[in-house]
Amino acid sequence: MRVSRLALTDFRNYRSADVAFEPGANLLVGRNGQGKTNIVESLVWIATGSSHRVPTDVALIRAGEQRAIVRCTVTNDERSFQLDVELNAKGANRAQANGNGVRIRDLPRYLQAVLFSPEDLQLVRADPAGRRRFLDELAVMRAPRLAGVHSDLDRVLRQRNSLLKSARASRLREDELTTLEVWDGRLVELGLEVLRTRQALVADLAPHVAEAYRVVAGDEHRAEIALVTNVPADAEAFRALLAQRRRDELDRGVSLVGPHRDDLELQLNGLLARHYASHGESWSFALALRLASAQLLRDGSGGDPVMILDDVFAELDAGRRQRLAEAAGGFEQVLITAAVEDDVPEALRDHRIRIDAGVVVEAGAAARTPVERAGDPDVDPDAEAVVGVDERADAEAVDG
Repeated sequence: MRVSRLALTDFRNYRSADVAFEPGANLLVGRNGQGKTNIVESLVWIATGSSHRVPTDVALIRAGEQRAIVRCTVTNDERSFQLDVELNAKGANRAQANGNGVRIRDLPRYLQAVLFSPEDLQLVRADPAGRRRFLDELAVMRAPRLAGVHSDLDRVLRQRNSLLKSARASRLREDELTTLEVWDGRLVELGLEVLRTRQALVADLAPHVAEAYRVVAGDEHRAEIALVTNVPADAEAFRALLAQRRRDELDRGVSLVGPHRDDLELQLNGLLARHYASHGESWSFALALRLASAQLLRDGSGGDPVMILDDVFAELDAGRRQRLAEAAGGFEQVLITAAVEDDVPEALRDHRIRIDAGVVVEAGAAARTPVERAGDPDVDPDAEAVVGVDERADAEAVDG
């Protein structure tokens, strides 16, 4: 799988841009704050239906505008898909695949992308919510229908929590008790489906994580993952536990039993990574999780996912840089962002794209730095060739 073209209108700091990508390695290079990460963020949004950097989509729309347009062409097994997304400051977002309206949650059917970014360090060190999101996004990429299951479960938990908060702590009215029991039934049904999906995913992912950690770290540390849950394995036991915890839930006004309290436990040599791993070991573990995810998707029926390495190499020592380059280089397409080109191993610099203040200033295998261009007697040092910038002020809306 690969992205051959990406067009942005009023997305982040891009008024309008059109970028062509090649198979293999594509390096987006430019100073910090110029918009490199914004480009890959738009692809992550199409692949997952959300940003990896901000919780709301309003921040993705260029200041002063009411909507942003993201268009990309994806090729998979010689089949091409044109994906169009309209992000709206007010109202629902909309999406198309080959001109036909699709649900946002169905977009992972068309584009699979695995992102590693500096934020991924929090997968190791922060609270369980990020690790649950990591598992669920990967599960949806393997089976897109699960997006609907997770959406339904979120709705059940919101409704159930609202009822718990509104009920009197001492006793429930009969109508409230009946309603709560209805939501209990849905929580059991959906919760068990999510639990079993996560259990199967962790079992499949674990050997890939162990191998990926050895590849990235270059040593024999033992990296292990396990799902920690308070959800019983069958419906009857789940219902019994809900009844047992009823008073605690009423006192606190929240649902205390369910997959929304799961955690993905990460261990390094038998110790919890979030407590004992060094900075370098935490980086290696986060990288291992992403590389393992890509390998798992590759082993499935979807082919290679697009591998995205956002501002990763600056944080790694020379040995880890080279080992990561060797591991990622085998994928059909890799997109890399870097502020300093020399941070990226030569093997991942096949196609270079230079970004400056929301403008694609140069692209291609022969792209050179401003210093290199200034030394060329045939090049005007004060001129920049702008590649793929659409000067139209407005973009045609995406029909839902």
